[in-house]
Amino acid sequence: MNKLENPVVEKDIVQVFIEGNPAFFARVESFLPDSKPNWWHVKLLVLQVQLHVVTWILRHEQINGEEFTMGGIPIRIEKVITPSESDITPQLEKKKEKTAKDNSEPREAKPAQEKQARILSLGEKKEI
Repeated sequence: MNKLENPVVEKDIVQVFIEGNPAFFARVESFLPDSKPNWWHVKLLVLQVQLHVVTWILRHEQINGEEFTMGGIPIRIEKVITPSESDITPQLEKKKEKTAKDNSEPREAKPAQEKQARILSLGEKKEI
């Protein structure tokens, strides 16, 4: 698909690649024109623990997948397209088949004390 047929717009989710490797996902918050023609201030909400917002000054082509550099490091932004149900179903079926096969093989029994799981509370600890 041509990148310009499906351009990145506000509220799109993008994946950012640094040196050719996936680095993080972000939501496009806004586009504001720069003082230079054909350049934009692109505000991104980086989707990771400890959310933060960055603003990069980019050209339209860079927003839509053309590689650029920051401090000599190659970076590329790619729009995330939600996979269709038909794309997801074969992966789920393969996973189910593998799980069924793994569960059909006999396993060595473990002593009862090794089977017990610890319970960790994620809430506040209350004094009794």
